[in-house]
Order: sequence, then C-alpha cells, then structure tokens
Amino acid sequence: MKKNILNLVFKLLKLIERTAARLQGKGYGSATIEKEISCISNLLSIKPKFALDIGGNVGSYTAELINKWSDITVHIFEPSPTNLPKLKTRFLNYKNVIIHPYAVSNFEGKTILYADQPGSGMGSLSHRDLNHLGITNFNNTEEINVVIGEDYWKKIGGGEVNIIKLDIEGHELSALKGLGEIIDDVNIIQFEFGGCNIDTGTYFKNFYDFFIEKKFKLYRITPLGVEYISKYREVDEFFSTTNFIALNTNK
Repeated sequence: MKKNILNLVFKLLKLIERTAARLQGKGYGSATIEKEISCISNLLSIKPKFALDIGGNVGSYTAELINKWSDITVHIFEPSPTNLPKLKTRFLNYKNVIIHPYAVSNFEGKTILYADQPGSGMGSLSHRDLNHLGITNFNNTEEINVVIGEDYWKKIGGGEVNIIKLDIEGHELSALKGLGEIIDDVNIIQFEFGGCNIDTGTYFKNFYDFFIEKKFKLYRITPLGVEYISKYREVDEFFSTTNFIALNTNK
C-alpha cells in the first residue's frame, strides 16, 4: 500500500513538473509557428522587410511570415533534395521567396543529412540516437551542400536582414558562428534548442554566452508570451524542444 501511494505521489509530481515547464515554454516548441511569429512581431520595433529561414523544411515558417507581413522577402535555406521540389511548388507564384539549396554552418562543402525518413523535419547533420523515443531507424541519408552563411550571403550580394530563424536540429550554434558580421545588424534571431543539442554536445549556456557577447537580449517563447532571461541558470538546460528569441539591443 505504501509503495502504491508513493508511486502516485511521484506521478503527480511529474505531472506538476511537466505543466510548470510547459508554462515556462520548456518543451513547448513543437508546432507553435503562429505563436513564434506573434512573439517576434511584439518584440520588433519595425516592419521587417527581409528574413532568412534557415532550415526551411517544407516552408511552413516562411508561409507564416508572409501571412503576417505580405511584402516581406524571405530567403529559404533548405538542403534536402526531397524538400526542394516541394518548396518550389509551394512558392511558385511568390516573387518574394527565394530558395537556396544549402545547409548553413561554419564550414563549406558536402556532407550527409541524416533522418528517420526522406524530407523529415528531424533531418540533422548528426546521426542521432533516438532509441529512447522509440525511433530505431535514423539511417535515411541524403548528400547535401553546405555553405558558410556570411561568405555565401556576401557572394550573392545579400543586404539587410531583419529576421533570422534557425531550426537545424542541433547545429544552430555552428550556423550562428558562420553568420559572422551579419548578426551585428540583424534585428531579431529565433532559434530552437532541445534534444538535438545532446547529440551535438551544445548547451544553452553556449547560446547565452554567444548572444550576451553580441549584446542581444534573450527571451523564451511560452504559451503566455515571452519570458525575458535576465541571467543564465542551469535549470534552463532543458533538452526538449524549446524556442528562443534573441533581440539585438543595438538596433
């Protein structure tokens, strides 16, 4: 009897823990694109003209950007050969959407994109071990091209950027470093953090330190709005999909 009561107590505590975490935005990051764009809009002091959607997948984020700001120009970076035809079809009649068939990182060349299935939103440059999630097959591979963000953007004559979104399954920090001086002038950056960062060995502290050095303020997207993160805390190392916004205080 005592053991049964203890098990019930632990189940209740886990429920409270999950609920409290979610209300703080921890683990709230899946399928929240409309909320993400709304939070960005509330933090921006300008009407954005240009955005980079890095890790565009099938274009859902770009579509929401255009839904919010119809005349915004969006550059989608998506390396998967499976998804590129889908993107081209979806945005065929949109002159303000430019598709780039590349992954963005801090190196240039060819590499392998791993996934559970072709075109998956879980596609990553890491061969992930997801047995704990019941995903035993992460062996689908596609050869892709990778560019250094800053070098490529300058090469094509890219100019002002107001919004950058990063959802590249654990390799966000590498892409941020590869963006170089672009970051200094961008207004707002949204990035994802979660289980993929276990595979890449990157921590929220790495992101926090990076953005504080760049003089950005950090916010976590929650069901209630954005929560300002005034200082680093170890409890923020939460490895379930969570979305953050970095706001440039120099702009």
